[in-house]
This record gives sequence, C-alpha cells and structure tokens, in this order.
Amino acid sequence: MAEPKNVYTFADLKDWASVTKKLETPARIAVFGDPVEHSRSPQMHNPALEAGGNDCQYVRLHIKEDELIEALGLLKDAGFLGINVTIPHKGGVFDQVEVATDVASRIGAVNTVVVEGDQLVGHNTDAPGLKRAIREQFSVDLTDLRIMIIGAGGGAGKAAAVQCAMDHCDRLVLVNRTLEKAEALKEELVELMADPDKLEGPASRLVAIPWEEKAMEHELEQIDLIINATSLGMKRTDPEIVPQRLIEPHHLVYDMVYSPSRTRLMVAAEAEGAKAANGLSMLLWQGVLAYEFWFNKEAPVDAMRKGLEDSL
Repeated sequence: MAEPKNVYTFADLKDWASVTKKLETPARIAVFGDPVEHSRSPQMHNPALEAGGNDCQYVRLHIKEDELIEALGLLKDAGFLGINVTIPHKGGVFDQVEVATDVASRIGAVNTVVVEGDQLVGHNTDAPGLKRAIREQFSVDLTDLRIMIIGAGGGAGKAAAVQCAMDHCDRLVLVNRTLEKAEALKEELVELMADPDKLEGPASRLVAIPWEEKAMEHELEQIDLIINATSLGMKRTDPEIVPQRLIEPHHLVYDMVYSPSRTRLMVAAEAEGAKAANGLSMLLWQGVLAYEFWFNKEAPVDAMRKGLEDSL
C-alpha cells in the first residue's frame, strides 16, 4: 500500500479515485490552500481520525484561486466528508457554499466545509476556536474582558472581533494600519456589541484606532487582553507589535503566531510581568470544532494536541 503524497494537486483531485486507489486508508478530508505544504493540519487531524475510529485520512490539496470553484464541485463525487480552508480561499469558499452558519456569515469567511448530501455547509471555527483558546490559556471568558485586537482589518482579526462582539465583551478596541478598515468593521459590530446589561464606563465600549503608538497608549490602560491577529512575529526582523513600555503586568497577551513558540511579543509581555500565550491553542481548538462538525461526535482532543505538539 502507498503512503499519501505530501501535497496533492487539482489535477489529482479530478482523478481522485485513480490517484488514491493504493492508499491503505481512503483520503476523505483535506485542507485547501495556496500555498498549503506548510499546513500542520494533517499532523493534528490524522491522529484524531485514528483515535476516533474513523476509516479515513486527512491530506493537503494545493488549489489555486482559478481552480477553486471546480474543486469544490468535485468533493462529493470524490467521496469527501469535508475540508478545511486556508489562505487565500476563506472568502471564496464562503461565496460558493450553499449554506453558511451565522458565525461564518458575520465574518464573511469559511474555514471548514461539511459535505451534507448535495450541499456544502460552511462553518468558521477560527472565531469559536479563539474563544476556547482564551479560556484554556487564561481561565477567563471573553465576555468579562476589555479587548484590543491588532490587525482588525479582516481575516483572523475580523474573526476574533466578531467572536468578542458576539460574546458581548466589556470593551473592544480595533487596531489596524488602514484605519478605514477598522472603522468599517466597527460599524458592522455596533449592533452585536449592544447589550443593556453592559454599562458604558469612562471609555467607549467599541473603538477603532490607527496602529500607532500614541493611539494605542491612550487605550491600553482600559484593556485587559491584547490579541495579535497579524502575521508579524514569525521573523526576528519584524517590527514591534506593541511597544514593550506600553505593556503592563495586568495585561493578558495572546499572539496568534505560534512559530516560534515564544514570539517577540510574548517575550516582551513576560518581561513586563504580563501573562502571554501563543496561537497553538487556537489552532488546536479550531481543529477540534472542525472534527466535531464532520463527524457529529466529540473530538479526541488529547490525540490532536499531541499530534500538533509533535509536529513542532
């Protein structure tokens, strides 16, 4: 029996039965992306599939933007149960699914698809994955926090902001280089943030500001949780996300970047006496939720966590 390829292509998908016929375990779940070879999802999901007694395996599919619509149309006939979706396809898949959940609709992005009969059902597990990650790392819920999200113009930052607003967090500050994007997201979240049980304090509950030191300094005294939703921090040469002098011991700092395991932002936060965590827990919990959507049963979280940690 053959081992799966490291990465399959659109051409492979068009001839899936033939290409994968020698696999001992059928490949029925995949991650779509461009690029996709870096994805750690197979290392997380395949131990879970085995532990859960599911007769299938998870693979990577390199799908380009001009191949996406046709690739989605091939899933049912190729015997797929579902897929994950990564950059740059989350918005494109959202536009193509027949059904999208409320969370996916509010974010305008899908990262998990379930094949249900003739329909593709789109979910977004990034947002609730963040919610579970914050709970696990800091033993507190989003609803009880004043939160600043850096990189809140779209993508992971928008997903985080939507979840925070849906949970009626105490305060939400949206930070983005392009202020217009943060302002636009703010307008989308006004209704979600409305909560008669939350009283306005000395600072407005929903704010959009530019990613500038002076603007951030003005807000950070009224913030409990700082979330980095940008990709900055993977390289040592990346600029500071939050100036270290602005971080205080009462802050909780969550960096969605997870490689390196101790990012520059985490090191700065810990040096100031603040608690900090990387994004590995968010990756885990969004994967757990995806598994539960595909199989409608509880995910083997320990197997997923070990697979993910071993991959690093």
